This record gives sequence, C-alpha cells and structure tokens, in this order.
Amino acid sequence: MTVAAKICGLSEPESLRAAVAGGARYVGFVFYPRSPRAIAPPMAAELARLLPTGVRSVGLFVDPDDEFLEHVTGQVPLDLIQLHGAETPRRIAEIKARYALPVMKAVRIGGPEDLTVAMEAAEVADRLLFDAKPPARVSALPGGNGIAFDWTILAGRSWPRPWMLSGGLTAENVAEAVRVTGATEVDVSSGVEDRPGHKDPALVRAFLSAVAGL
Repeated sequence: MTVAAKICGLSEPESLRAAVAGGARYVGFVFYPRSPRAIAPPMAAELARLLPTGVRSVGLFVDPDDEFLEHVTGQVPLDLIQLHGAETPRRIAEIKARYALPVMKAVRIGGPEDLTVAMEAAEVADRLLFDAKPPARVSALPGGNGIAFDWTILAGRSWPRPWMLSGGLTAENVAEAVRVTGATEVDVSSGVEDRPGHKDPALVRAFLSAVAGL
C-alpha cells in the first residue's frame, strides 16, 4: 500500500526542503493568527514557489471570512483549501464556488457520534481530514495539539470522499495508525516539531521515512 503524507505548519525553507526531499505529497501553510505555526502570506508565497510539480500546497484556515481568504489566495498559489473550524456545509459550498479550489474539511473526532458531521461535510467537501477533538481544558487551538483519537472509530468504515488521518501522529505510531484505520493519506504537524511551531528537519525526514516503509 502506498501512503501519501502531508507536512503541515511549515514556515521555513529548510523544513520545506526536507519535506519535499522526503517525498511529502502535500505541504501545509497555517493562516490562523492564534496558531504558533501561523505564517504571513508573503512568506508562504515564497515557500510555495519552491515546490516541485506533484507536491500540493495546502492553506489551512479556521472559519475565514471572504476578505481574509481573498487576502491570502491573492498572494499564495494554493492547490487546496483546508477548513479547520466550524464551517457548515453551506459555507464549504460557498468557498468552493467563490475560489474555484478544492476544499478539504477537517472533522474533529472525540467519539463515534462525530462521524455524523463527517458525512454531512462529505456531501459538499472534496476531501475529509479526521483530527482529534481536543478537550477544552487542554487547548483552544482547533488542531496541531499532538493528541490522537481512538483510531478504531474509523476502522472498517468507507467514505464517499478521499480522506486523510491526522492527530498525534509520529514516526513511531504512524504504521499502527494506518493499520487500524486503513488510511491512505496521513497528516502531521506537532509530531515533527522540536518546539511548538518549529519543524525539525530530522523529525520530518524520520516521519516520511516511516511512511515510505508502509
């Protein structure tokens, strides 16, 4: 089985080069000011232009308004918009129509009941991303918290859209996560950092090496 990897929250050329050299299929830029991984559009544009053909640039947004989306997409060459907030199916459809870019909707999973949200999102989104739902007392951030959810919730399920697994993945546990869930795409952020918001190229290489061995 071939598994594709996304390295999210990149903000420096060195870590981006490590991601590309290691075989990442997607790289993510975080446009959420409250995140330690937030990047300014001009810098994201510089990094996106370093990407070779075949590596897709993903812009992560949290409940963005049209003004902010236009501010970013007008500067950064994105291949995919990732919505990581409380966006409704109607809002997802509006963004798809307005920006003519495929949209991936992140769904935070705390229990089987959260899969209903995923099915609703799948009616309009082009892709899904399953992330862990962080306890409110732990973090106010919608993602990138280094927390995994119960992977068996996804075991044996099928979805009408392509999907990606996220939440607490590392080089050490990604093989088990893929085995349990059947994921063919995985996403990592905090699992390749040596401190919040800073990607360690060595950890990026280790994660991608682990994925390549699946």
